[in-house]
Amino acid sequence: MDSQRVCRRRPHAAAPISRCGGIVGAACIALLWINPGSEAAAADLRADTVAAFEHYVQLTEARMMEETAGRRPFLWMDRLAEAERREVTARLRRGEIVVDRLETRDAGRPIQVPGGICHHWLGTVFAPDVGLARVVTLMQSYDRYSDIYRPTIRRSRMTSRDGDRFNVSLQLSMKKVISVVLNTEYDVQYVPIPPNRIEVRSYATRIAEVQHPDTTQEQERPVGHDSGFLWRFNNYCGLEEREGGTYIQCESISLSRDLPTGLGWLIRPFVTAIPKESLEFTLGRIRATLTNPR
Repeated sequence: MDSQRVCRRRPHAAAPISRCGGIVGAACIALLWINPGSEAAAADLRADTVAAFEHYVQLTEARMMEETAGRRPFLWMDRLAEAERREVTARLRRGEIVVDRLETRDAGRPIQVPGGICHHWLGTVFAPDVGLARVVTLMQSYDRYSDIYRPTIRRSRMTSRDGDRFNVSLQLSMKKVISVVLNTEYDVQYVPIPPNRIEVRSYATRIAEVQHPDTTQEQERPVGHDSGFLWRFNNYCGLEEREGGTYIQCESISLSRDLPTGLGWLIRPFVTAIPKESLEFTLGRIRATLTNPR
C-alpha cells in the first residue's frame, strides 16, 4: 500500500569544506551544542514532534502487521529480489551483519518530523546451529545485559514480568565524540507465531539523560528537556528458525532532536551514526554470545 511504503535509503556524504578555519570554528560551536552539561545545549521535545513520530510509527507498524499475519514475507531479506536475496543470505551465513536504512512514506511522500530527526534502521544476523528457544532465552536475560552488551549497557534489571511481557530498566552509554549516559525503561512483549517464529516489540517508556554519571553529583536532566540525543526508541525483532539455525532481524525507529541551522553537515554524521552503530553492536553481541557460549 502506498500509504505504508517503506524505502531503502543510503546515507548522503557530507559536503566538502574548503577552509580549515571554517571547520575549526564550526566544530567548536558543534561541540558546545552537544555538550550535555550545558543548559544552552538543551532542547525541548515538542508536541508536534511527538505527533509526527507517532504517525511514522503507526504507518510502519501497519506494514509489520501484514508481515506478522503472513500476508507479506516475515523477514526483510525474503522481500528482496531473488539475486539480492541470495547474496544477503550468503553474507549472513558467512557471519556478517547486514544493515540497511529504511524510510516509511505516507502516500509516497516523506513524513516530516518538525523539530526532530527520525532514524529507521533494520539489521539481520544468522545464528548457526542455534534454536529459537535459545535465542529467546538470551534476549530475556535482562539482568545479564550489562555483561553481554558492555560497555553500551552499563546497568540492567528486569523490574517485572507478566507471562511474555517484561518491564526492563537499562542505563545506556552512547559515545560519538562525547559520551552520553541515559536511564531508560522499556515495555517488551514476545508474541509467538507458530510454528517457528517469534515477534518481539520493545518500547522505551522513559528516557532521561544523566548528568555527571558515577559521581556524587549524578542526577537526571528533565525528561524531554536535554541534549536530545534520544527522545524515543522502538525496537522490533523478528526471529525465525530455519534449517541450520535462526535468523534474528531487528528494526529500530528512534527520535532525536533536529540539527541547528548551518551545522547539519558537521553534526549529522555523529547524530545519525549512533542508531546504526548501536544496532550493529547489539546484533554482533547476540550472535557472538550464541555461537561462542562460555
